[in-house]
Order: sequence, then structure tokens, then C-alpha cells
Amino acid sequence: MLKRSAIALVLTLCTAGHALANADISFIRGIPQNAFKSFTREAGSALSYKNTAPAAPLGITGFDIAAEVTAVDIRKDTDYWQAATGDKAPSLFLIPKLRARKGLLFGIDVGAMYSRVPDSNIQLFGAEVSKAILEGSAATPALGVRATYTRLTNVDDFDLQTVGIDASISKGFLIVTPYFGAGAVWIDGKAKGNLKSRSLTQLGVDLKEEKFWQERFFGGVKVTPLPLFSITGEVEYSGRPTYSIKAAFGF
Repeated sequence: MLKRSAIALVLTLCTAGHALANADISFIRGIPQNAFKSFTREAGSALSYKNTAPAAPLGITGFDIAAEVTAVDIRKDTDYWQAATGDKAPSLFLIPKLRARKGLLFGIDVGAMYSRVPDSNIQLFGAEVSKAILEGSAATPALGVRATYTRLTNVDDFDLQTVGIDASISKGFLIVTPYFGAGAVWIDGKAKGNLKSRSLTQLGVDLKEEKFWQERFFGGVKVTPLPLFSITGEVEYSGRPTYSIKAAFGF
């Protein structure tokens, strides 16, 4: 019964983007520079690599494969989101992802992520590498640091990439492992296509590339109800709140 429920959850996560309508990022009108910076900040925070894992390493034989969904609370009534989505901005963007992680020597893990958002032109890929400073034990917590990268693709009007650094701490209790962390994301956004041309012709603004650091704070809980299967829920704040849930198979 539990195994069937686990499989059903994974399938639900993989198709969750259809549960709420998303929208293309395809600008119908130009926006001023300050609005472009706000849009870049929110998009970068939303599409940056999410943690959704405790600080403890997987180990040399460890790996996991996961389905994840991130729900992003956007400012749908702002001019820049309305312009970006053809006046069809949803209250939440749902971003389904496939993820994989592999443990290596010396407490190092590496991972990769891919997303294609249903009902949208948004595609995203990313990578991560983490290092456990303290691997943790029955009596002590784990402490880790991590670096991440993501890049937005398939969007004609906007280039975006992020680089993240963070540190986290976690401690397992039976099947439950809470964790907390903080760090920063380097966000790099560049206007092109309709956004670039319409901002220039309609507003007389030649939009400049926006690059800046954005702080981030996150916390979550990993629950392992079955051998080789876990569920992780996480809340992150980085300019806007995001909510992620991940179902993973691995050891």
C-alpha cells in the first residue's frame, strides 16, 4: 500500500505543472529599467537551484533520482509580470523538475536538474556540487556548503542565469531530518527580442543587463517512510517565497 502511494506521489509531482495554468514569458510591451530589475530579481529567485536536501552527504555508493515541484508566489498584478505574460500572469508559477544526485569521495555530492514547465515556454537546467564539512552522526549534526548553477532556455525575450552559494545544517531523528540554511544567489538577467525592442521604441529605454546578489534563507524536512524512498518539503525566501516538494528514490 505504501509503495503504491509512493509511486502515485512521484507521478503526481511529474505532472503537477498542469494543475495550475502557467504562461509563456513573451513580452507584449516594454518596461522601464527599474521594473526590469524587479522582474529579473523575482525570476532569478524563482528559477535558482533549490536545496531540498539535508546537509549530510550521500556517500560514495549513494545516489538518488527525484521528481520535484516548486511553487513560486509571484507579484502577478505588477506591470512587469503582466507585460511578460500577455496579461495572463498566474498567482503561482508551478515548476516541475527532474533531479539526480550522486555521492563521491570526501563528502562531496554532485547533481543535475532539468525542467520544462507545461503551458509555458520556460525550460531550465542546472547543476550543483556540495561538500559536507561535518558528515553528522547519531549525536552530532551535519554541516555542508554548496554551489549551484541554473540557466533559463527557450525564452526569446529574456536571458537568465544564476549562481548560488549556501551553507546548511541538519540533524536526523529516526525517519525525520529537519534542516536549515542560508546563502546568496548571483542573478544575471539580460533583455532581448520583444522586450528589448519594445522597451526602446515604446519607452525610449535601452534596457541594460542586470547583475546582483540576492540573499536566500531556507528550511525543510526530509521524511523517509520507506527504505529507498523519501519525501522532502522546503520553504525558501529569496525576494519572494517559494515552496518545494520532492519525492526521491535512492540510497
